Amino acid sequence: MKLTRKMVLSRAKASELHSVRKLNCWGSRLTDISICREMPSLEVITLSVNSISSLEPVSCCRQLSELYLRKNRIPSLAELVHLKGLPRLRVLWLAENPCCGTCPHLYRMTVLRTLPQLQKLDNQAVTEEEVSRALMEGEEVTAPSREDLGNGPPELSYTLSAVDAATETTQDPLSLGEGEASDQGQLGLKPTSRDRFPPFSQREAASSRTSR
Repeated sequence: MKLTRKMVLSRAKASELHSVRKLNCWGSRLTDISICREMPSLEVITLSVNSISSLEPVSCCRQLSELYLRKNRIPSLAELVHLKGLPRLRVLWLAENPCCGTCPHLYRMTVLRTLPQLQKLDNQAVTEEEVSRALMEGEEVTAPSREDLGNGPPELSYTLSAVDAATETTQDPLSLGEGEASDQGQLGLKPTSRDRFPPFSQREAASSRTSR
């Protein structure tokens, strides 16, 4: 399914794409998010539990600070190159994608080597020590190869249990949860603080704040 202008404006309660700052598309069976290229003001987007295989469209969202992609079909960590040009990105949830592989440590180190500015990865706070270790223990990623793009991501089955859904609703601040039962566009989010990117020394405090 393709994310359309109508869907975006309805869920974000906005009149123009360029004004959308927060968007919730949790569990929407999406495969195509190319319209994200037309949302330069986007700051927070939830795309968890979909079938997205490329991060290229969000590379145009220069204001993006939080990206939730749990349970999608991102085939390779090479897709992270599309996020390297996002200076404000601080929160990334990429768990339960094919790209995570079978070695959690290597996966985390590789993500942090590629995106050392992250303050939280997969709902776990990032430490200065991890970022330092990632330079030595993480792998360097390059742009997705033509072969990767041609083969496409493997077919996966995502069955969301009641416990899994509850966890997502609690920890992913833009997951649909209650919003899915009512108006999908009403997120009930608090305004984002302009000082939302504290220095590294304040990360512990930042990680303990209540989710919006």
